[in-house]
Amino acid sequence: MAAVLGPSGWWQRWRRHLPAREGSSMLFLLLLLGSGQGPRRVGAGQTFEYLKREHSLSKPYQGVGTGSSSLWNLMGNAMVMTQYIRLTPDMQSKQGALWNRVPCFLRDWELQVHFKIHGQGKKNLHGDGLAIWYTKDRMQPGPVFGNMDKFVGLGVFIDTYPNEEKQQERVFPYISAMVNNGSLSYDHERDGRPTELGGCTAIVRNLHYDTFLVIRYVKRHLTIMMDIDGKHEWRDCIEVPGVRLPRGYYFGTSSITGDLSDNHDVISLKLFELTVERTPEEEKMHRDVFLPSVDNMKLPEMTTPLPPLSGLALFLIVFFSLVFSVFAIVIGIILYNKWQEQSRKRFY
Repeated sequence: MAAVLGPSGWWQRWRRHLPAREGSSMLFLLLLLGSGQGPRRVGAGQTFEYLKREHSLSKPYQGVGTGSSSLWNLMGNAMVMTQYIRLTPDMQSKQGALWNRVPCFLRDWELQVHFKIHGQGKKNLHGDGLAIWYTKDRMQPGPVFGNMDKFVGLGVFIDTYPNEEKQQERVFPYISAMVNNGSLSYDHERDGRPTELGGCTAIVRNLHYDTFLVIRYVKRHLTIMMDIDGKHEWRDCIEVPGVRLPRGYYFGTSSITGDLSDNHDVISLKLFELTVERTPEEEKMHRDVFLPSVDNMKLPEMTTPLPPLSGLALFLIVFFSLVFSVFAIVIGIILYNKWQEQSRKRFY
């Protein structure tokens, strides 16, 4: 049991430990809760963590705006409020996003997301949810929770509306994850099922306590957990080994509403560097990669479509093709005549 001194005295915090991975040198991490924020992991032994402020966001939201000097850029309908950043209001047909301007070159990291989804809609009359991104491209609006389709990187989706009418086994809201190399489209009609790495139910709407999500990437191992029950405990959601993510991508979050809507608020994004020991064999195995992939999951190869030909280019191709054809015919006739002359000389 661990305790930290909060603003109002000693509090008992975060009773659950994360098990060390098999074959990993990573030690148990103790979970702590600070005032008004999600669990912050404290290193033990030879495992350390450092808060990377250039990739983190918290109140009073300094360095957030639309200018080139801001560390975080707003897009679409996103607004900075005193207690949160609202990606979309509870209104139809809105779209907003928040993107970090600094690429992340950490090898092992953990992103803690403090968020809130709420609105007037009842039962299934609300949507559509929000996404957290670690992608090659930033500030690209699109249909996938407010971001571009066929993205390159990692997307974690908090989906609040079921589009697939016939499905029965899932309860929404639902958290899922997807790794894309730019070749896959997110299937809205099936709520992303064909391309998801895993998922879990997460009842996160209209709660009166804080809700958190943590995305952890250590030694090619992706883990997603949540604290949405007000119990100050992490619950497992997704765990996928063999995930290969390049360094130098951008963190962001986005949301979109259609005919249905919700308030989608981000309260904080906090990134921690995880320093993990590796054996020489692990160093060889965990070299930098240049395209996202998942072991034992075949992603289609990226194909770059040829650009359409302009009118001038098409004219030149036809013109030179005709010239070459005429030239070839003339040469053929000359050679044929010479062959005939040679044949007549031999005959006489």
